[in-house]
Amino acid sequence: MPLRFAHMGDCHLGGWRYPEIRELNMLSFSKALEIIIKDRLDMVLITGDLFDSAYPPIEILKQAFGEFKKLKDANIPCFIIAGSHDYSVSGKTFLEVLEHAGFCVNVFKSEERDEKIILQPTIFKNYALFGYPGKKSSLEIEDLRRVTLNETPGFFKIFLLHTALREAIGNLPMDAISLSELPKADYYALGHLHVDFTRKDAAYSGPIFPNNFEELEELSHGQFQIVEINELNEIKRTKILLKLKDVLKMEIKIENTSTATERIISELNKSNITDKIVLLRLFGKLNQGKISDIKFNEIEKFAQGKKVYSLLRNISRLKIEESEIQLEVKDMHDIEENVIKDYLSKSSEKSLKRFEQKIPDLMKFLNIEKQEDEKNQIFSDRLLSEMKKVLNFNM
Repeated sequence: MPLRFAHMGDCHLGGWRYPEIRELNMLSFSKALEIIIKDRLDMVLITGDLFDSAYPPIEILKQAFGEFKKLKDANIPCFIIAGSHDYSVSGKTFLEVLEHAGFCVNVFKSEERDEKIILQPTIFKNYALFGYPGKKSSLEIEDLRRVTLNETPGFFKIFLLHTALREAIGNLPMDAISLSELPKADYYALGHLHVDFTRKDAAYSGPIFPNNFEELEELSHGQFQIVEINELNEIKRTKILLKLKDVLKMEIKIENTSTATERIISELNKSNITDKIVLLRLFGKLNQGKISDIKFNEIEKFAQGKKVYSLLRNISRLKIEESEIQLEVKDMHDIEENVIKDYLSKSSEKSLKRFEQKIPDLMKFLNIEKQEDEKNQIFSDRLLSEMKKVLNFNM
């Protein structure tokens, strides 16, 4: 029986800290589902990292559930596995909530026997779907070497994986597994690597949306695959690009930070940045001034005046001849003491008293623990939010 399905993965919903880019990430996911529904595909495969964390923010969950409801209302089934980002060692993730709501089916079903991991199929029409999740630190790779697929004679086998494939990474120094080490399947639907890699019986879907500054530079937009299998079990793939905003890449060499602000604004003024994502990469070796002398707030304000969609900056290639901070101290205790002395010398008695009253609450929040698999940025935002409440007073 012929089959047309969407192969997508690495959505990383909730992964961006910039609100407008985080929203664009969700819109890219929504656009993909819109295409799937319009084309009346038979099913959707999501090969891991639907969310950027096992515990995504509640607003991301609400939006994602709304999108999955559209898919369910269109009677298009969705099959899924966890990725290294939305996987939890406890086994408790929001993918379970999606499944219990009837929005998708997790195809990872296994049992261990004689030191082997035997995967059980999820049957859809005359296709047998098998899945194995990605794990933190590529721990799934050793497990995959013990995996076998339960016999399903007469069915076309599709294996959903979230891992690094040796054939896709070449000589990069990272843990990976070769296709020859995997159990035999008719098609391998892969996630994890944000690359264009396809061969007759295997493919990475590519990310629904780039996940960081460098990926935006390289890819500019997201993508997914539409896969068609005909009566002869021949496979045809079509890459679907999800281009929602133009990306403008700008590289500016900086040597003197005292003139950098004006120069950057001048370069922005030469380009049409309206409704675009501008990637501002600064590079060079500073022979005068400090990075903190660059008035990024002023640059951002100018870009907003030109109605930029989003201005992202990267200064990783901007080098300084000497450290901007020179501390003549021998250890951390000296640093603490110097900072305290400096603060005390500049603070009034009244402000010190107010600060002293806040210390017990501050100590309480500094002892908050990070939840299992909670994304660092989400934990930081939660901690800072609580601390801001405590520090909401005039010194």
